[in-house]
Amino acid sequence: MNQWLDERLHISRLNDKFLRKAFPVHHSYFLGEITLFSLIILILTGILLAFSYEPSTRLVNDLPAAYASALKINTLPFGDMLRRIHHWTANLMVAASLLHMMRIYFSGSFKRPREINWWIGILLLVFTVLTAVTGYVLPYDNFAFTTLGVIYNITRSIPYIGDWTAQVAFGGVFPGEQVISRVYGFHIMLLPLILLGTTAAHMILMIKQKHTQPMYAKKIAYKKIVGVPLITQQTPIMAILFLLLLGVITLFSAYIPVHPVEVYGRPDINNPVPNIKPDWYLLWVFGVLAMIPGSVELQLPFGGILNAEFIGAIIVPTLVILLWFAVPLLDRAKENQYYGEAPTEHPKRLAAGVAFFVLMSVWSIAGYKADFIAAGIIPGEGTFLALFWALTFVAPLVTYFLVVAIVRGIKGLRDADKRETAAFKGEAQSADD
Repeated sequence: MNQWLDERLHISRLNDKFLRKAFPVHHSYFLGEITLFSLIILILTGILLAFSYEPSTRLVNDLPAAYASALKINTLPFGDMLRRIHHWTANLMVAASLLHMMRIYFSGSFKRPREINWWIGILLLVFTVLTAVTGYVLPYDNFAFTTLGVIYNITRSIPYIGDWTAQVAFGGVFPGEQVISRVYGFHIMLLPLILLGTTAAHMILMIKQKHTQPMYAKKIAYKKIVGVPLITQQTPIMAILFLLLLGVITLFSAYIPVHPVEVYGRPDINNPVPNIKPDWYLLWVFGVLAMIPGSVELQLPFGGILNAEFIGAIIVPTLVILLWFAVPLLDRAKENQYYGEAPTEHPKRLAAGVAFFVLMSVWSIAGYKADFIAAGIIPGEGTFLALFWALTFVAPLVTYFLVVAIVRGIKGLRDADKRETAAFKGEAQSADD
């Protein structure tokens, strides 16, 4: 039977080419696998949730069907638990993919010939966030309804084509009858297909180009693939990791509730939820919006308007994404990268990465503008704007030069220690002679 199948399906070639692929043995490489496993869990739990969810605004017992079905899911056996697992897995996938990109950046694994996979990884992160956002508004309670209104207005802020784009994306003028069905289509069909496609492309390129090897592999076999084979050793490790991940998510979900749709109640256009905030991965965008006064408005030719929403929620995030895309292009290396680099060996790249995350932290903290002012921590909007605009420029610059100085100082101490050790050994050798 094995020979018959091999003659027709060439299973032996598949085994030699793919199933025997060597995986590096290093804990940081599990971040990519955690991202993949999170996507699998999200698809499975999403399918189960779809059986009881109705993506419609038609009234059911005087409630929108989408909101009524979210309430119904909470009453089903393990329904609320399923929602929690789906929610926290989405957060975990964003976090794991972000940490995975950080590992690639700080280890220099984005360098030639892996620039394309770096760009695909950025697209994966962006579409993961978009998928999470579209799922966040599906319960269609008053919080989700208010959030949809904010997203609709941001889309409308695009000069010249804003109204048209918003109506295409939301199925008409908000709030309309098609808004939930349109967002639901994005969440369960369009965006997952993009995620699966980019994930497949990412993995195919990874198999083709091989992993960037950990530095220890350089000492074992220079420019050779060092690791454990997929089918006999890596697969059991991945299975254990998947079960462990599922167990941790389940335990986490059992004790920490998610979005309380019952508390926020049905959608109410006349009583939007005050001071709403996005999840942690988009809080920095909310912070940028808080730092730009709503009165900012620039008239463009032919009737276009450049307002604060467009600058803060579209232009700035676009520039950040373009900066991520530019990372491999800023590298001047001419040779292929085989091994991951120690972050401290490249102090400027390390400092730039740390400074970038300090900037994201400043913007994320700025997202709590209303809370700071209401609590009296910051006297007023003028003080808030002056403080956070100053931090936007000063904090990353100070961080950059501080990290460079610390790394170079540590390197200088190590070099001095090596010189002293070499001199001591030389003196000892002379004494013996």
